[in-house]
Amino acid sequence: MSRLVVLGGAESGVGAAVLAKKKGFDVFLSDNGKIKEDYVKVLREWDIPYEEGGHTDALILNADEVVKSPGIPSAAPMVCRLRDQGTHIISEIEFAGRYDTAKKICVTGSNGKTTTTSLIYYLLKNAGLNVGLGGNIGKSYAYQVATEHFDYYVLEISSFQLDDVYDFKPDIAIITNITPDHLDRYDHKMENYVAAKFNITRNLTPDDCFIFDSDDDITIGHLDSIVLRCKMLPFSQRHEVPQGAFLRQDKIVLRYEEEETDVYLKELALGGRHNIYNSMAAALAAKATGIDNAVIRQSLATFQPVEHRLEPVLSIKDVLYINDSKATNVDAAWYALECQQKPVVWIVGGKDKGNDYSVLDPLVREKVKAVVCLGVDNAKIHAAFEGIVGKEKMVDTASAEEAVRAASRFAEPGDVVLLSPCCASFDLFKDYEDRGRKFKEAVRGL
Repeated sequence: MSRLVVLGGAESGVGAAVLAKKKGFDVFLSDNGKIKEDYVKVLREWDIPYEEGGHTDALILNADEVVKSPGIPSAAPMVCRLRDQGTHIISEIEFAGRYDTAKKICVTGSNGKTTTTSLIYYLLKNAGLNVGLGGNIGKSYAYQVATEHFDYYVLEISSFQLDDVYDFKPDIAIITNITPDHLDRYDHKMENYVAAKFNITRNLTPDDCFIFDSDDDITIGHLDSIVLRCKMLPFSQRHEVPQGAFLRQDKIVLRYEEEETDVYLKELALGGRHNIYNSMAAALAAKATGIDNAVIRQSLATFQPVEHRLEPVLSIKDVLYINDSKATNVDAAWYALECQQKPVVWIVGGKDKGNDYSVLDPLVREKVKAVVCLGVDNAKIHAAFEGIVGKEKMVDTASAEEAVRAASRFAEPGDVVLLSPCCASFDLFKDYEDRGRKFKEAVRGL
């Protein structure tokens, strides 16, 4: 019996452990921290041995193979020891893919991947297909492979999940865009981060599709350096493409094989330039899956925004509060500011990932009337924006409630209060979802 050790006891790790148990492995799960009660319950239900609060060498170093959860850095001491002794380390995505015969549509990118993934899932559901949603969103992919049966999966896959992928193969791979993010995990080298994203394309065959943003310089620059044997479907808002999606005046044109289809921009449920890109990518995935044009149009017109991604919360005294907690990097915040038509009170801050805020200067000058900092250390944000909005229009806060109250004092009728933090959430919150929910609670409490 082959021994499989899982490092990390959250959604991804527990899902992998359940699949390993079902497939007859001698499985053991180890977490350096505390495992949440919900996950402990699953491990006990499946009779999976586990430990928390530290790693026991004798129970881990004897593994034939290790599944590493995406949250664990490659530089973690136990991971280094396993690599030094030659133990094969894989991701949950790689492990689950071995046991899954479903067609897979896989989405990665720095921004827009959750919206694009959710939109594709919605399109496939509307077309009546038997489809699962997983990866970096919803339930663990491995857990679903172990306990459910789908003909299709739509998977959001982060760069961390792609780090330890070798044989995993999507049928349709999508890179929404690539901008600097998580560079602290990639030795502060952009090329390492880009290479991780492009792992999604490594096993594509001539029958598979690669959908990508041909307006994105980093993506195109990397395409020139690799050979891809697959159908290439670019999308662009700047130029016409022979196959793929592009803008023609007030509509998206979809070209796939011999057919051309139009979708009017005014019909799209999601506003903003970034969501035109997301809608193009999703529509191309639907076309490549064989979905009818009428279903594509109807789905793009009726899709509801993803929670924590430019999510309208409430309008109070004619001030609209928007939850964009998922904007954890500069590029995501740029999109959020760019699509605002009203004066913005901007709530920003958190755990800085090496951000360069200077690209936001023109938008802050044009759109932002006040800045509310929400973080433990806001010095870098003050240095970036005090000269633009003025010292008296900036304030520091240390909780969602405090931030919302401060923003409401700056806001006047007709304004927008936008939580688009630009940073990770781990200084004050459990994760971006916790930050978004606390923001919404605070807004409702006004």
